[in-house]
Amino acid sequence: MPKLTKTKVDTERSGDKERFVWDSEVKGFGLKIFPTGAKTFVFQYRTPEGKSRRLTIGKYSDTLTADQARKLAKDKAHEVHAGRDPMGEKQARRNALTVGELLDLYVKSEAFTGNAQTTQATDRGRIDRHLRPLLGKEFADTLTADRVMKAHRAIKDGKTAARIKTKARGLAKVTGGEGTANKSVLLLSAAYSWAMKNGYAKNNPASKMKFGSSGIRDTIIDDAKDYGRLFATLQKMENEKRIRPAAADAIRFIALTGARRGEAAGLRWRWVDLKSGLITLPPKAHKAGHRTGKPRIIALPAEAQAIIARQPTGELDAYVFRPSKGAGPLSLGKIWPEVRTEAKLPAALGLHGLRHSIGTHLAMAGASAVELMETLGHRQITTTLRYIHFAEQARSTLAERAASVAMAGFNGQTKKATVTKLRRKGAK
Repeated sequence: MPKLTKTKVDTERSGDKERFVWDSEVKGFGLKIFPTGAKTFVFQYRTPEGKSRRLTIGKYSDTLTADQARKLAKDKAHEVHAGRDPMGEKQARRNALTVGELLDLYVKSEAFTGNAQTTQATDRGRIDRHLRPLLGKEFADTLTADRVMKAHRAIKDGKTAARIKTKARGLAKVTGGEGTANKSVLLLSAAYSWAMKNGYAKNNPASKMKFGSSGIRDTIIDDAKDYGRLFATLQKMENEKRIRPAAADAIRFIALTGARRGEAAGLRWRWVDLKSGLITLPPKAHKAGHRTGKPRIIALPAEAQAIIARQPTGELDAYVFRPSKGAGPLSLGKIWPEVRTEAKLPAALGLHGLRHSIGTHLAMAGASAVELMETLGHRQITTTLRYIHFAEQARSTLAERAASVAMAGFNGQTKKATVTKLRRKGAK
């Protein structure tokens, strides 16, 4: 049994059948010669369980010589000696889930389909437009926190920005940004958490990234004047046909009830009872419902009832606020910045800020935590307490502002009294 050298490999000729020439230096290292004349280096070994395996190292060529192949065979021999199975590991890697495949499984799971339809639609967009292009081809079990961080940075910097054709709305503008990056990584973390529970992954590379609690935004609608400008702007834009009546009414509805954007956009006639003035969202139609299994009740003030009553009626499963085209639900993300700018509202005020405004003003008016939870449909008391703490801070600020004039006079009088006292001391 000779040593496999370049000369030996070159002089070996093919026959009618496949045949092997084994190396005298490294046990299991050999050359496989095909009837066609092609020559491939192999390494044969036994697994720790005693099963014989033959691993292909590579085809003999200018880029893979006999000496190079022998070195690779030695490396594999060390792995076998350490109790590993190189070929089994290679096959396992070939069959390993990619991040894209893991996300596909998650989207089909009860954990995902139990979310509200609007949440599902938004999350599918984040998967298809941000996560899949950046991470989809990575192996799920070798994805690192550093790679997730790089993907986050890419989304934040707008590297996934694009214009994408959609069936529902024709053309979608994907912009990215910090908020989208944060939510995309949180979605990836949720998918990995599900995968770990179901045996598809052993760790969660996205769990180590912390963004801080989105919590309650400080930007809200402060007073009646701001609300007045909002409603006046909506009416003006509607009169000038710059906003569809359904979109304008959906924004009015959110501002009056504190409903989530998805709850308003996805509202169906089946859930509305104008006689009692109540909306009953089933568990899968609101954020907390798929966890609690409980419906959410939205009490309608008279103005909100009037808004719903003037919408064109339809089938029980039709949307109350009808989209302009497509299957729906109604999209408000594009028109809201225009409304906000024209109404001269703070640039940081999102549609969710209308909900925060309701919660904060209720807290400032003395609503209890239980009342706030009921009104806003919160699942956790900690979420509600943020409104109360924020309201307390706001009241403190208002108190300071209210007392500022009196304090100026008080400080002035104190300073004057001090100066007089010092003069008297000096005179003595």
